[in-house]
Amino acid sequence: MTSQRIIMGITGASGVIYARALLEELLSLDVQVHLIVSNAAKIVMREELGLTFPPARHFDLSRLLGRETASERVVVYDDADLAAGPASGTFRSRGMVICPCSMKTLATLAAGTGSSLITRAADACLKERRRLVLVPRETPLNLIHLRAMVSVTEAGAVVLPAAPGFYHRPKTIDDLVRHIVLKILDVLQLEHSIPYRWKDSDKEK
Repeated sequence: MTSQRIIMGITGASGVIYARALLEELLSLDVQVHLIVSNAAKIVMREELGLTFPPARHFDLSRLLGRETASERVVVYDDADLAAGPASGTFRSRGMVICPCSMKTLATLAAGTGSSLITRAADACLKERRRLVLVPRETPLNLIHLRAMVSVTEAGAVVLPAAPGFYHRPKTIDDLVRHIVLKILDVLQLEHSIPYRWKDSDKEK
């Protein structure tokens, strides 16, 4: 059994490549991932990654990762299962990340009207004062989006847009994606070895 639990939601926003990279990195760490994938996210995976999923209660993680992974490292839930553990504040975890986070999910959290396991789990993290990281990938943003971001931030969430930096001189799309993964892991306070950081000023002297 791993020493830390992270709840991860994947919703129907463009940018599921970030979710796949984040999952890969989490599985390389001493973390147990409790994964919830919305139906809309599966549609985006088909459009952006060419992945199709047969009708089934549980999400087939091996299709997303392209390989099998140890069952004890990832626990997969149905987004419609409101009786699952992560829906309750008594379900202990280090925190939750929704990557990518759709504007619908963001608005639902801002309104406090969650009716899916992803939004219920996120609301539970907020009320228990656990870390909640939301990774939207949308542009441009309208006033409704911005106000929702303010609301969830005031409630304790961290809004971390999928806007990679360029100071690490990326050469590939993977470099850009992993820069966002670095930022997510930092906010979750998980130790990792992704090297794309701004130079240490002390070393430059």
